[in-house]
Amino acid sequence: MSVTTKPIWASLVLAAALAACSQPTETGPTGADAGSGTAISESAPEAGRFTILVGGTEIGALEILPSEDGYAVEYEYRNNGRGPTITESIALDEAGLPVDWTISGASTFGNPIDESYAYVDSEARWQDATGSDQALPEGDAFYVPQDASPYWLAIAARALMARDDMTIPALPGGELRLTAIDQLTVSNGEASRDVTTYALSGTSENPTYFLMDDRAFFGLITPGFAILEAGYEGEDERLRALAAGYGASRFSEIQARVAHDYDGPVRIRNVRVFDPQTLSLGEPVSVVVEGEHITAIDTLDVATQAGETEIDGAGGSLIPGLFEMHAHMGETSAFLNIAAGVTSVRDMGNNNAVLDELIGRIEAGEVAGPRVHRSGFIEGRSPFSSNNGILVASEEEAVAAVETYAASGDFIQVKVYNSMNPDWVPAVIEAAHANGLRVAGHVPAFTNANSMIAAGYDEMTHINQIMLGWVLEEGEDTRSLLRLTALRRLPALDLNSEAVQATIAAMAANGTAVDPTYAIHEALLLSRNGEVSPGVVDYIDNMPVDTQRGARSAWADIATPEDDANYRGAFDQITETLRMMREAGIFIVPGTDLGGSFAYHRELELYQNIGMTPAEIIAWGGHGMAEYLGVDDELGTIAPGMLADFFLVPGDPTVDFRELKTIALVSANGVFYYPTEIYPEFGIQPFTDLPAISQPR
Repeated sequence: MSVTTKPIWASLVLAAALAACSQPTETGPTGADAGSGTAISESAPEAGRFTILVGGTEIGALEILPSEDGYAVEYEYRNNGRGPTITESIALDEAGLPVDWTISGASTFGNPIDESYAYVDSEARWQDATGSDQALPEGDAFYVPQDASPYWLAIAARALMARDDMTIPALPGGELRLTAIDQLTVSNGEASRDVTTYALSGTSENPTYFLMDDRAFFGLITPGFAILEAGYEGEDERLRALAAGYGASRFSEIQARVAHDYDGPVRIRNVRVFDPQTLSLGEPVSVVVEGEHITAIDTLDVATQAGETEIDGAGGSLIPGLFEMHAHMGETSAFLNIAAGVTSVRDMGNNNAVLDELIGRIEAGEVAGPRVHRSGFIEGRSPFSSNNGILVASEEEAVAAVETYAASGDFIQVKVYNSMNPDWVPAVIEAAHANGLRVAGHVPAFTNANSMIAAGYDEMTHINQIMLGWVLEEGEDTRSLLRLTALRRLPALDLNSEAVQATIAAMAANGTAVDPTYAIHEALLLSRNGEVSPGVVDYIDNMPVDTQRGARSAWADIATPEDDANYRGAFDQITETLRMMREAGIFIVPGTDLGGSFAYHRELELYQNIGMTPAEIIAWGGHGMAEYLGVDDELGTIAPGMLADFFLVPGDPTVDFRELKTIALVSANGVFYYPTEIYPEFGIQPFTDLPAISQPR
């Protein structure tokens, strides 16, 4: 699918002309000890257009026009009916450091972008979605933009190449580090050239991998997404595989440092085990693990045996591993879910080859990660398609996709997405059920939840997908951001109306479950520029700078007080709808669509709003989901013979759910992890101390 951006060259030429007529720019911040005053050497010729691809499909473009003192940039793409639109004007000093930078447009979910940075008279000033701030750098510093195009990576790289240690303090905080990784030859089919891959790190959880031809930008690469110089799109698959390899090496090295696969049995002494049947913590005991299984639960008077590693639980709570039921797994979320006590996930759609590779590496012990229960993603072909899983253009292709997933033996269900023709859904459901697969999904465009329930959906995905059917006009297209922005109509909805009650009754009668993704709706509807989003308050101060800035930014375009009130009211309506669904006996499935880990804790915590107690939530998020997935004979309970998936928290989360967020230890299949060791690998400050560990005697 190709998305054509609007013509931009006229506006870019005008911007360049205006820049050429301007006064010389202010010299950037320079310290007495900085060796970076040397001007950057002449760059290799740099392309003006770059193609943006997801899984090999073109979805947009990055366009760059040099000016006398910097660059004008246009950046736009659309995937799954959404994406950013960004215009930039950048002025640099002789050392290649930004001294004037303006960024405008809209973010992926529509929040207006009005960002700026200026360095004048030794003072740096900036404004972004979080507000405005300033600093007096003692030496050189590089402003890291919040909402710029990826071209800022090239600007940073050129500035860092001029520094001996290739590091520089970052604004608003942190430090940028540039690392050269590899050199390779790329070809457009007619000519070849040499490029270098780099990693830029220091202000976010992970390095960003990109390519330069000398000092000219060539592209950005991830396992699923790439931006490449126009004409070199044929290198997409190879370069994305290269990015996957870089990530694999990084995460394998982290695994070697933080995974503890102890020789012999492990005794976790003095813990209170949570029982999901009684919804309570037991008396202090010792839990013994050997290999992948729990082998004993002993009273405290049983001594530690020869050959056992002993971990002091210090009277804390031992909780069965949690299940994140709406994941889209990647290596970072795999690690961070383990650190959060999420030892199983249900993946709701992915690049199948990338996920195959990740699961293989988790199962081989090369990287940390939860057990993965897979959904086969099926999407209709359209200009709004989400480019994942299998895309289909006919009912026959849709049924064939079901057969493909069933034949692999790796999938528990299929997931239907927005661009699927609703007329094909009954055939998809029939084929899935005939092959022993469940069916979950969005409501395809131009139909409603009632039709999908009647067709035989086993589970509805996202609460907004259900509620939109109560407020949309006929013909409105939910393949766009409308499926999110139309939620501001919800406050005017009477939840006792016949339409609402009919849908709830149909779900209850048909046994249709719901995966509401409560936390992502909170983030969408309640995040505001300059305010910490309510879902991240308990952990945001421990996160990297970039994550902290994102947590203080709105998702949606909240343009007026009326918008603000309507979005807040929409969240209240969602909460009340979930309360009514629970009372009607509809099974609710907790999942985030936000990567899980910290967000999954918030997802669970929110269900206190509909009357669930902390103990009920903990039992439901672990044992309840194990039952739902049919794996409760091995998971969801801490008892001899069960798989050793559990985590330790110092306090009592059955009294105060927030205690669940401070995890000291996680066992995933009998391999032990300490979040205090994991979090610094991702730039996160730990929340707890290491437990006392005694090696075998």
